[in-house]
Amino acid sequence: MRYIDLHCDTLTVCADGGGSLKNCNLQVNLNKLNTGGCAAQCFAVFTQGDGAASSVKKYLDFYKNCGLNTIKDYKTLNATVNGGESGAILTVENLGFTGGDLTCLDSLAAAGVKMASLVWNFENDYAYPNLIFRNGIPDFDAREDRGLKPLGKEAVKRLDELKIIVDISHLSDGGAENILRGRKIPIVASHSNAAEVCGVSRNLTDGLIKKIADCGGVIGVNFCSDFLGGSDTFNQVLRHLKHLMTVGGEDVLSFGSDFDGIPATENLEGCEKMPALISYLSENFPLRVLEKLCYKNFLRVFKEVCG
Repeated sequence: MRYIDLHCDTLTVCADGGGSLKNCNLQVNLNKLNTGGCAAQCFAVFTQGDGAASSVKKYLDFYKNCGLNTIKDYKTLNATVNGGESGAILTVENLGFTGGDLTCLDSLAAAGVKMASLVWNFENDYAYPNLIFRNGIPDFDAREDRGLKPLGKEAVKRLDELKIIVDISHLSDGGAENILRGRKIPIVASHSNAAEVCGVSRNLTDGLIKKIADCGGVIGVNFCSDFLGGSDTFNQVLRHLKHLMTVGGEDVLSFGSDFDGIPATENLEGCEKMPALISYLSENFPLRVLEKLCYKNFLRVFKEVCG
């Protein structure tokens, strides 16, 4: 079965390493995606720290020169689901590089960006992350309640206007609550899991899962062992999916591998192993649910938000 993956860091890793996205020795490359039946891979432009703005330009130029089957509308995404070459969806992880300049969001839209998150692991002009540091060491048991900053609220409004999907992975609980309160437009948590299954702060509380479902959003299950809660990857992915479905229903399920942003995990070292995972999940979910997980749920969100 073909699938859509909501998040990987391959674009930036490959660009920094000077390789070819077609056949680089990473967890994701174009050859692996095509042979593994990937309908669409979301490629994140990820930056942090000094020089981030210039890095974004570098990554966007690299992406443009890769000759990818870029997806900018629902019609194209639907076509890739029905067969042929794997498609690519351009996303941004962490808008901190903009320095609070909201006009940069218009430039990202013009470049074809279809999904964006406000923050990564460190506070910026827009928001706080759901990661608290104690003496420079991350405390994965603590959760951040502070909400969006004023510019963060403006950024979310502008992303909605630009038809860019809002991604709340890495965002503080308070910030996520701000966005989800009364929201009617679907959002995503592109690479997040369930806190009740594995209680680290990067994972979502049941309350947030329910609110994401209520606005028609989806959650991409992350394959990182630290967030799954164990190294038996297939079984741990199943546990999180079952919990997400129990709390948020079958329409909230999706994949968000985080390939090339995480260490290799048992039996799921790269995207070439996705068919084996999907086969395993087919033994535990009816076809209707499996299709929603693999592509239908995100296809619906993309259609509603991006058009």
